[in-house]
Amino acid sequence: MSTAQLLTFTAVAVPGFTACAEFGSYAFVHPVLRRLDVRAHVTVEQGLVRTFGRVMPALTTVSLLLVIAWATTTGSAPIPVRAGAVGAWAFGLATTVAVNVGINTRTAGWDPDAPVDRWRSVRRRWEAFQGIRSWAFLTSFLLLAAGVTGQVR
Repeated sequence: MSTAQLLTFTAVAVPGFTACAEFGSYAFVHPVLRRLDVRAHVTVEQGLVRTFGRVMPALTTVSLLLVIAWATTTGSAPIPVRAGAVGAWAFGLATTVAVNVGINTRTAGWDPDAPVDRWRSVRRRWEAFQGIRSWAFLTSFLLLAAGVTGQVR
């Protein structure tokens, strides 16, 4: 396998896994969590913060670097596709840092038996931005996949 092939494979695999994990959380896990009672909801959210918080900061950052590396070294995809993939991932990561990380930090410190006032509105804000960033990551991945497979010219 050449260096270019390895980069392409890694640039698809890592952001693909990351985008799917984030989008799956948004689309399939959190809608179920909203139906839980307060204590269970907060407890599960704290568990997810710990679990995702261990790997997603690295994966989302490495994914951006891989998308940039792919976009700047490949000549096979049109520039708007490559720029769109980079821009969408960067936008998703920026919203993560600007909104979700702070909410995650606060959520981790809540007492599940007595969460902060308006905790549901805080979680709704997190979920809104989870949707924005999940769609951004998924869009980036789809642009990257289309570019790698030659589906766009």
